[in-house]
Amino acid sequence: MSNNLDQDQMLNKIIDEMVNVVSNSKEEIFNLGEHSRQEQERLAEEVKDIRHQVDQMIMDNDQLERRLKLSRQRLSDVSKNFSQYSEEQVQETYNTTYELHTKLVVQRQQEEGLIKRRDELENRIRALDENITRTENVMSKINVMLHYLTEDFQEVNDALTQANQKYNFGLKIIDAQEEERRKLSRDIHDGPAQMLANVMIRSDIVTKTLRERGIDEATKELKEVKELVRNALYEVRKIIYDLRPMALDDLGLVPTLRKYLKTVEDYHEIKVEFKAKESDKRYNQKFEAAVFRLVQESVQNAIKHADTSLIEVIFEETVQQVNVQVIDHGKGFDIETEKESSFGLTGMRERVDMLGGTIELKSQSGQGTKVLMQLPVQGEGEG
Repeated sequence: MSNNLDQDQMLNKIIDEMVNVVSNSKEEIFNLGEHSRQEQERLAEEVKDIRHQVDQMIMDNDQLERRLKLSRQRLSDVSKNFSQYSEEQVQETYNTTYELHTKLVVQRQQEEGLIKRRDELENRIRALDENITRTENVMSKINVMLHYLTEDFQEVNDALTQANQKYNFGLKIIDAQEEERRKLSRDIHDGPAQMLANVMIRSDIVTKTLRERGIDEATKELKEVKELVRNALYEVRKIIYDLRPMALDDLGLVPTLRKYLKTVEDYHEIKVEFKAKESDKRYNQKFEAAVFRLVQESVQNAIKHADTSLIEVIFEETVQQVNVQVIDHGKGFDIETEKESSFGLTGMRERVDMLGGTIELKSQSGQGTKVLMQLPVQGEGEG
């Protein structure tokens, strides 16, 4: 009898402790829900303010666009009746048009940035609303758990632990997504957006040059505009490839590498020979992405450091592994004296180690560089 009593007391103690744990969890979830509500209210105020800014900026930009239209008409009149105006008047008219155009481009970018920020905030508000709904649902479930805890407390405890882990993991995913969006926004703003703004400005200069200095001078300007467009296109493609080559999902590893290396060859005017059998074989998604990054890093290293006119990429598939060689015929270097970090090899070694493979670097001064990688196949499918 005494033993049964001790066991009952011990069991009641365990149940009481579990009840306390669940009750504390309930309070924490309630606090999380309140925090989400407060954050939602704060974001709603920010969205309201941004909407006001966007409305004001749209009005300002429309007004600025009308002024630019009038200035362009003025510039057209001056150009048609060039002899009737002094050089100062012509210059002032052109400068005014140029300044208005530049200001409009900048303000349009600011307007787009505000709209993007507004959309992001609205998405976050919707996500918070979903979190609040989930929190309320969890609270309801916890009340049920507390009622039935004595019947199945272990199952309840496991469910709470899993829910907490999922919640924390979800927060980490959201943080990572927000940081990636910020980086992408900076890359686009500092790269293609600026280049395309320059293209618009230079296009106006081409028109003016054609009228005032003839087709030869205009052709020179047009070539420079073409180069700006080419650079902007390359930057866009580079950003896409840095995020994740879409072709990997659609075409597979070998066709994506072939497409990427052709782009590198065209842009850098370096001969890139890709030696691989045509293959539509699919691997684990993470494996395909990792192999692509390794080839990308090796090729970029050759472009930056090798001073070469030819790069060879050899891709071989076997049943058990993928073998990749990236060979340049450039100036090479002394492996004994150069640090691996100078060529980004440290990061590549870490990536190869994660795949369970091996990487070897061979180089001598004046004899080029060869990167050899052996990567065990990790299977097909989504992964």
